Amino acid sequence: MKTVGHLINGELREDTGRTQPVYNPSTGEVSKQVALASKATVESAIAAAQAAFPAWRDTPPAKRARIMFRFKELLEQNAKAINQLIGEEHGKISHDAGGELQRGIENVEYACYAPELLKGEHSRNTGPGIDSWSEFQPLGVVAGITPFNFPAMVPLWMYPAAIICGNTFVLKPSERDPSSTLLIAQLAQEAGLPPGVLNVVNGDKEAVDTLLHDPRVQAVSFVGSTPIAEYIYSTATKNGKRCQALGGAKNHAIVLEDADMDNAVAQLVGAAFGSSGERCMALSVVVAVGDKAANQLVEKMTAAMQALRTGPYSDSSNDFGPLITRAHQEKVKGYIDSAEQDGASIIVDGRQVQVAGYEQGFYVGATLIDHVKPSMLSYKEEIFGPVLQVVRAQSMEAAMQLINEHEYGNGTCIFTRDGEAARYFSDHIQVGMVGINVPLPVPVAYHSFGGWKRSLFGDLSAYGPDSVRFYTRRKTITQRWPSSAVREQVQFAFPS
Repeated sequence: MKTVGHLINGELREDTGRTQPVYNPSTGEVSKQVALASKATVESAIAAAQAAFPAWRDTPPAKRARIMFRFKELLEQNAKAINQLIGEEHGKISHDAGGELQRGIENVEYACYAPELLKGEHSRNTGPGIDSWSEFQPLGVVAGITPFNFPAMVPLWMYPAAIICGNTFVLKPSERDPSSTLLIAQLAQEAGLPPGVLNVVNGDKEAVDTLLHDPRVQAVSFVGSTPIAEYIYSTATKNGKRCQALGGAKNHAIVLEDADMDNAVAQLVGAAFGSSGERCMALSVVVAVGDKAANQLVEKMTAAMQALRTGPYSDSSNDFGPLITRAHQEKVKGYIDSAEQDGASIIVDGRQVQVAGYEQGFYVGATLIDHVKPSMLSYKEEIFGPVLQVVRAQSMEAAMQLINEHEYGNGTCIFTRDGEAARYFSDHIQVGMVGINVPLPVPVAYHSFGGWKRSLFGDLSAYGPDSVRFYTRRKTITQRWPSSAVREQVQFAFPS
């Protein structure tokens, strides 16, 4: 059986001391093994990155950008192969995998602006004959730890920006679906990255802890669940590293009575069930304001969900595929069970979905739960599955209070035709990414992605302008060339 290894110093390596099975979630079968890097293997990747740093740091930004241009072309040329690997190991349908890859490519496009992004600032004659300017200089070796749900996109949030800033990178992707991530890294090398600039080590906690504790690693970027994000952030900062750690979410949509209900339902279906709900930006709670809006919403959602198709990635007519593992499938079903036990109404039940010919796959069908209360476990915690819960509120203020009181503040949206209500919502909601009649307000590549509260640990968000700040440190130079004909006088105060 094939074993997925590592990319270190430009070479593929296997570290077969420990391995872990990689499943095809559509069939429930083991498709390959992935090598779990030892501490020594991760240290060799860090050493390769450290050795490559001086030459890469001194490479002009325009030359770095040209490599990114070639990388973008290779990603587009190999999109079919990448999407196939995402489908095989994650279960995403081809159209969903293609959308993920495209959003990743957009971040590569942003990195192509390296000469503009790294220009710094200049001020002439800040004093008599004195000029001052700032530069953005790279940190050195930096690392990224990425989740299973976006094996192509999330790594591309990180290392293109880090690399164009002059850093070298060690990536630890999810061991559950490693193949597409490794292929993309190989394409980056084919585009012209020198050996050691980008390294990939597959592994588990041993690999993560090595990155967090090694003093050669200057910064760590992470995307995943909140408990792990807290651990990553506290451990990295305790060891003197810069860290951004994106955690979990519980994204709410408010639907007002004046909303275009047909449009809202169409948007909610995709936002709740796309990628099997395994998105940190998935809409998992709808707060319907007023019983009339709630009843209409539930009726129309129920009708719309009847047509949804759940099945294997290989059939592009399917709307979404399986969950990532058997254990996660059972966890999602457990949240539905708990909602039912707590008194919520299961309107559409996806627990018993069966896909002909794929009975052993990790499937949960689209599920709609009504009359959910904030005290319920299914409301409090992130389900990360194709489950949409309906909470009923009697006013927009009450609906907003629910959102503002929740521990997560990743994404939210409102459906309304009332501009005043929309503006009040966007001004006062305590969430980092806000949509107005847009259910998945994921920022484009030239803005930055990040939530509030326990959805983000660190001062800077992911990709976009914040990524340049995160992966560089500012140096400010003040310069004067005094005239040889004028003797300087002693000064004891700051000149002005």
